Amino acid sequence: MRIANLSHRLVLVSDDRTLDVETASGGRFSADPAAIFERWEEFRAWGAGVDVAGHAEAVAFDPTQLEAPSPRPRQVVGVGLNYADHAAEAGLPLPESPVVFTKFASSVAGPDIDVHLPGETVDWEAELVIVIGAGGRDIPRSDAAARIAGFTVGQDLSERTVQWQGTPAQFSMGKSYENFAPTGPSIVTLDEFDDSDRLAISATITGVDGVEARVQDSSTDQLVFGIDDLVSRLSHTIELLPGDLIFTGTPPGVGMGMNPKRYLQDGETLTTVIEGIGAIVQRFHA
Repeated sequence: MRIANLSHRLVLVSDDRTLDVETASGGRFSADPAAIFERWEEFRAWGAGVDVAGHAEAVAFDPTQLEAPSPRPRQVVGVGLNYADHAAEAGLPLPESPVVFTKFASSVAGPDIDVHLPGETVDWEAELVIVIGAGGRDIPRSDAAARIAGFTVGQDLSERTVQWQGTPAQFSMGKSYENFAPTGPSIVTLDEFDDSDRLAISATITGVDGVEARVQDSSTDQLVFGIDDLVSRLSHTIELLPGDLIFTGTPPGVGMGMNPKRYLQDGETLTTVIEGIGAIVQRFHA
């Protein structure tokens, strides 16, 4: 099942067609995309029986009208250094436990957006994002998958100067500017993947001249702490709430790790793709 937020209404998605959930369910479920996570198990059972492509009320849609699929998460958790080769390019040791920070919820945005550059050192970080369904505390690893609504694509945009300023460094502030947590295009449930632990992930920058540069190209099977492990470990400290987002870390290829360093510039476009989910696009402006 694929669910999305189309012009602030909850929809099911199949290829190039969407189905309005409130209409198709006869009002059983609200049109509010954020409300569905509190009734996730009930909704998932209903949605599994809906043939979107063959439904008489399914319609074509404009992808540019998609919004953040979980638009009002109460918690946005970031995990740092979760790819071994990314830790190496950052010159930092491999963590013994997850390195955790937050991106404040006001930074959450949709999949096709314009981003204002608040400084000269804004970096990209392609990430697989976990969207929490049932949530809870003290979740065993064996039960973690059942607590996940699905996966979506995310970018952990980071203003590196702000991120690393001060002692100790201010990670969360440098990662929480407006539109610094773009997500989408939809939430894909785990049953849709042939292998949900092995998904290709990439990021490509398109310059003002139209030239493309693939800057990140990896697979989620390189995660140091896997999906089930992360959900379980986090839940032993914080209560994971319906609709929460967990940014699972980025592979190598970020601008800070290049020699010389390379950051996003006015007029550039960033496209992030994860296998089986889709793509998100950001356009950057000074």
